Amino acid sequence: MDTLTEYKALLSDIDKLNSAVSLLQWDQRTYIPAGGHAGRAEVLGKLSKMAFELATSDRLGDLIASLEGVDDLPELERASVRVVGRDYRRNKAIPPDLFERFTIARVNSESAWEQSKDSSDFASFAPHLSEMVRYAQQFAELYGYDESPYDALLEEYEPGMTAARLRTIIEPLKAKLVPFLRHLMEDGSAPDTSFLRGSFSIEAQRDLATEALRAIAYDFDTGRMDDTTHPFTIEIGPGDVRVTNRYHEDLILSGLFSALHEGGHALYGQGIPETLRPLGLADGASYGIHESQSRLWENMVGRSLPFWRCFHNKIADAFPALGGRSPEDLCGAANVVQPSLIRVEADEVTYNLHIMLRFELEVALLAGDLDVMGLPDAWRDGMRRYLGVEPTCHADGVLQDVHWSAGLIGYFPSYMLGNLYAAQLYATARRELPDLDKQIEGGRATVLLEWLREKIHHQGRIYEPETLIQRVTGEPPRSTFFVDYVTEKYGRVYSL
Repeated sequence: MDTLTEYKALLSDIDKLNSAVSLLQWDQRTYIPAGGHAGRAEVLGKLSKMAFELATSDRLGDLIASLEGVDDLPELERASVRVVGRDYRRNKAIPPDLFERFTIARVNSESAWEQSKDSSDFASFAPHLSEMVRYAQQFAELYGYDESPYDALLEEYEPGMTAARLRTIIEPLKAKLVPFLRHLMEDGSAPDTSFLRGSFSIEAQRDLATEALRAIAYDFDTGRMDDTTHPFTIEIGPGDVRVTNRYHEDLILSGLFSALHEGGHALYGQGIPETLRPLGLADGASYGIHESQSRLWENMVGRSLPFWRCFHNKIADAFPALGGRSPEDLCGAANVVQPSLIRVEADEVTYNLHIMLRFELEVALLAGDLDVMGLPDAWRDGMRRYLGVEPTCHADGVLQDVHWSAGLIGYFPSYMLGNLYAAQLYATARRELPDLDKQIEGGRATVLLEWLREKIHHQGRIYEPETLIQRVTGEPPRSTFFVDYVTEKYGRVYSL
């Protein structure tokens, strides 16, 4: 067996183990009985350790080193060696036994978080969160970094990004968003949302979410949608990319936009060519690029007037009481701006402010400047500073997100970057597809999907995120596209 063939075979074995892990994780967060969590943690720990040992094996290291020395490798193989080599060196820094202990602790932490969130009891979750922070600190030291331990973790989600660079993005963005938010609240005319108040059948909402996924061409032959506490998308393996969703009886649009969001992630997964899988390139370029796809479909398409002109009959069929409302009424109600407590329910103008707070807290936790038990107070203070609101319970505050329970410190900035990437990509798509609004209004969103497939999905992990954005849009990532998008759109919605 030649070096490249053996390299691909080893990557295939790792991929199959990770597929099994993904299936068990999906089951754990959807249908597993309450009594099964402890046993599942042990199984996940073992399988994850097996995959991790292969991914950090000396043999894989030798194969990577051999291929790095080949001058005439084809482009895809060269990209694979670069990406897999980077992952290998990061993974190699973590001892397998430590990774197994972390995986078990993470599963137990996620289970504890679900119970603590239901009861709004931070004290019972705090020991698990403290353990996750200690693991994050330990991993950062093992990975190594030049300036901040946060950089070592951020690299996992957004290659090339650092805490210092994030601050250069956050400060000017905050300088634009905060006064614009104040301008909207003080001088704008908010759309009417009174007709969205009431009790709306969960079953009808679930059907509407399914219709929304069909509208953006999510392929149910290679996926499915299930209920969960915190919506997520997961790729189980070839031909199996699943989404999950949640619904609130009194929030009719929540499940709809959550479905579009997760559907955007899933379309990315469904659009990556299988030819990239044996090379370890069958994934998104970064978490931020992945998030750009979900935010693009949720907000730039799903909250647009062309979409509501297309989708109006669907929502009228699901909820006849709304049948008398025009697409303009529904679109306006879908674009209300209001500082709020819950990140996943936040509007486009305030959403990034939620991420800025989490970034601030994560950096402090990792540096040891903030103790876990001080987190609720720091959270309340930050919400006042950033958004002018304050939670009255932990479930609506520090316990609202699943990420920290899974040890995903460094993940949150990808959400903000996803918004910025999405605005830049959508501006480019509208320039290259001048009749895009008309196509979406006519129910032909596949035009946009085909564009994204060519420009983003088919590239998998071949390019670094900044390089990919430059290739597609002709410019490096810039926040000005997002600022222009929200100020133009919401200035119009609020009659400024």
